[in-house]
Amino acid sequence: MEGLLRAKIPSDQGHILGVVSQSEKHADRFTNAFLKNSLPGMCKTEIDKLMLHKAVILDYCRKKEKKTKKKTKVLSAKQRRQMKVFQLKPEHQKYELFLPLHELWKQYIRDLCNGLKAESNPQTVQQRLLKADFHGAVLTVARSKCPSYIGATGILVQEMKHVFKIITAEDKLKVIPKRNSVFAVEIDGFVSHIYGSKFELRSSERSAKKFKVKGTIDL
Repeated sequence: MEGLLRAKIPSDQGHILGVVSQSEKHADRFTNAFLKNSLPGMCKTEIDKLMLHKAVILDYCRKKEKKTKKKTKVLSAKQRRQMKVFQLKPEHQKYELFLPLHELWKQYIRDLCNGLKAESNPQTVQQRLLKADFHGAVLTVARSKCPSYIGATGILVQEMKHVFKIITAEDKLKVIPKRNSVFAVEIDGFVSHIYGSKFELRSSERSAKKFKVKGTIDL
């Protein structure tokens, strides 16, 4: 390997590269001068001894910079409550504002269920609806232990772990607890019932949950 490194560059290749091979004596002089300038404070004997034992690290070698990862700041639950992040402003509590969202939700459910047709399997549709996102759906409280909730209908604007927030046609925001209530959802002639007590999950958590089929479910 050393012989290959010290070998002269052929004249035809030197012409292409634009370099001229130096004699061994000239090459040694250049190397010694380069090392002397790169390693100040060391005599020739020390340099020769250093070259025999290990690789030489030149003074101008760049040091590796440590990359510090920037931690993204996340708001705590208390901060989110104080900033009212999840509260809908009164001027935005308009039923008409959420009608386009309802149309998008209907198209989303049709795509999710591969088109809702008369010959569609109700159980398959029900299983897919259990894991679907209901923001934009029109929910109706079909049954509830609290009589004042029964019959309430509106577009779902916020789903939380324990409650549904809906906007009614009268532009009123209603908060309906999931527990002890049964909700009806209708789309293209299909009516599906949601048992709120078994639905006390966030929509993101519900998409990964496996629901067991039960014959009867109590409020």
